[in-house]
Amino acid sequence: MSNTITTTQFNFPGQKSVYRGKVREVYTINDDILIMIATDRLSAFDVVMPKGIPYKGQILNQIATRFMDLTKDIVPNWLIATPDPNVAVGHLCTPFKVEMVIRGYLSGHAAREYALGKRMLCGVELPEGMKENDKFPQPIITPTTKADNGEHDMDISREEILARGIVSEENYIILENYTHALYQRGTNIAAGRGLILVDTKYEFGKTRDEKIVLIDEIHTPDSSRYFYADGYQERQASGETQKQLSKEFVRQWLIANDFQGKEGQSIPDMSQEYIESVSERYIELYENILGEPFVKADISDIHQRIEQNVLEYLK
Repeated sequence: MSNTITTTQFNFPGQKSVYRGKVREVYTINDDILIMIATDRLSAFDVVMPKGIPYKGQILNQIATRFMDLTKDIVPNWLIATPDPNVAVGHLCTPFKVEMVIRGYLSGHAAREYALGKRMLCGVELPEGMKENDKFPQPIITPTTKADNGEHDMDISREEILARGIVSEENYIILENYTHALYQRGTNIAAGRGLILVDTKYEFGKTRDEKIVLIDEIHTPDSSRYFYADGYQERQASGETQKQLSKEFVRQWLIANDFQGKEGQSIPDMSQEYIESVSERYIELYENILGEPFVKADISDIHQRIEQNVLEYLK
């Protein structure tokens, strides 16, 4: 796709370094601020797919920055400005080496582990007798390690995080409290849109003055799973698959095509038709999650557009 952005080679004034994540590319400016560019890369099972998805980066960036604004009263965050539809500018932070995953329902990875007979996930005991997509009595936090490039995130328990000194107990309690507060706010917002926020993950970091803040993305379809609330109970009662808004549809397509990111497996080819259908699903996600029409940015030359907008901001 000539009109997607899958990699960047910018050289901004004051640029010190570039970090390339699975989806985002982060430019450090003057050891002070970060320019975070949401690309159109698609990642599943911790593997980046070969082709980009039109408008995906814009969708992720705009959902994440909107939810940063909607939650800043309960949790401070890293965001300063959004000079381009694909770009967020924020404070340079030192990330905690864990991702705080919170689950309200037995879905996705948790459901797959449960189906294998496991009743302990990240040190949390799971009730017997649950069906996939059943609601937990209370939301549970199932952290993962924050993987470096090319590595898989790994499940880890609260006890192991503290024992290994990955996060201090004092800080971890703050992360837990923030995670529950953010999930509750996200749940309430989703309910107002006729959705259920099934599970999600949050990342946190420390600013130079040691303040803990929310970083990266929040409540996007890449970091979260949503169900349609209408008909949820009926579908559970009849054993039907839940209607969902998340990246899970991509994972299920990959599983059906014999790919789960395991050694020796090959990524199946994504046809142009399939790529366009994924783009349409992401637009559907945006409009349902934010409750407003998606306005497509000009992607005739997306690299030039981003560069001009960031340079104008840095002036």
